[in-house]
Amino acid sequence: MALHTNLPIYKVAYDLLDVVTDLVKNMPRNFKASIGGKISEECVEIVVLIFRANSARDKAPHLGELIERLQVAELLLRLSRDKRMISTGQYAKAIDLTNSVGKQAGGWRRSALSSAS
Repeated sequence: MALHTNLPIYKVAYDLLDVVTDLVKNMPRNFKASIGGKISEECVEIVVLIFRANSARDKAPHLGELIERLQVAELLLRLSRDKRMISTGQYAKAIDLTNSVGKQAGGWRRSALSSAS
């Protein structure tokens, strides 16, 4: 088992958390706590789920929850862009990272499910 901080998925998820932290910092005050806080919470939980999946014998449940939380983060990022709380460029950067995390998590989950059979 590799140290979770050395995993490529962890590095991309951390980059996502870093980008989201900057986005939320610049959101309008009335949305910073509600929508911005929720996006940040989801991204922190994604990083935690990577750790849990890496250390668990049965990785698939953690990875399934990770993918679900990633979809919530993407939804909130899209809402933020649509309501002009973040720019299209900021949105594109964050979505590139969520896509990378999603692809890696999906592949890891498929691998975990096939090895469990």
